[in-house]
Amino acid sequence: MMAAANATRNKVGTWIGFVVILVWCLLPVAWIVSLSFKGPGETASGSPQFLPKTWTLQNYRDILGFGTVTPGQENTHQDFLDALRNSFGIAAIATVLAVIFATLAAYAIARLEFKGKRLVLSLALAIAMFPVVALVGPLFDLWRTLHLFNTWPGLIIPYMSFTLPLAIWTLSAFFREIPWEMEQAAQVDGATSWQAFRKVIVPLAAPGVFTAAILTFFFAWNEFVLAISLTSTTASRTVPAQLSFFVGPDPFNPPYGLLAASSVVVTVPIIIIVLLFQRKIVAGLTSGAVKG
Repeated sequence: MMAAANATRNKVGTWIGFVVILVWCLLPVAWIVSLSFKGPGETASGSPQFLPKTWTLQNYRDILGFGTVTPGQENTHQDFLDALRNSFGIAAIATVLAVIFATLAAYAIARLEFKGKRLVLSLALAIAMFPVVALVGPLFDLWRTLHLFNTWPGLIIPYMSFTLPLAIWTLSAFFREIPWEMEQAAQVDGATSWQAFRKVIVPLAAPGVFTAAILTFFFAWNEFVLAISLTSTTASRTVPAQLSFFVGPDPFNPPYGLLAASSVVVTVPIIIIVLLFQRKIVAGLTSGAVKG
């Protein structure tokens, strides 16, 4: 009886803790979603109620250009769509290039014996821990000189630089755990070194590749400091930076509804990616942590 009572209390306590953590984490998200359905008059009045008094889709119409646009917000939807296109393009290109280079570098570190291997890994970790803000000034001057300021490559290159170290560390842990005999067996069967790497090693390290790709994409998608400092127009400005240019009728009344609706639209792709690749992400993170 005592054991059953203790088990019940533990189960109830676990569920209570789970609900508290879930509410704590999701309450800001729910508030932003609710705010995105409030009109300008309701947000400007500082109404503290959680649910809107009058539900409206006008904020989504303004940023996406559907239906009648609010006067004064005619250019908002075009700027937002341009920034959304930049975010997708820059994040996708940076992710593909970072994963390719990280895969090759991690394989070399895991398979080859050379002097300075530990130094390379230490330098990679140091780069990953380096504060982004400290590089904004030098990058700004350098990019202006090289004509990379306000361009896609001007953001793709630093995004790759900051995500490559973590991707290399993640993938090298997977490559070290793949038996060397499998690659040798493929070569004995007539496969070249490149074919063995591409058809045997990379598929076995797929969880690590997915993990590196997701982490790189998330960084490029959410990054703000470089995006606001190395761009000047919507030609290459990403969504996090573009949101800071959403202004209201005066400095004391920012467009909270537009900002909330934009945040919801930008968050949707991340949620979809996580839901689609949840198992691979979890497998990649846990396997790399245990095996590494």
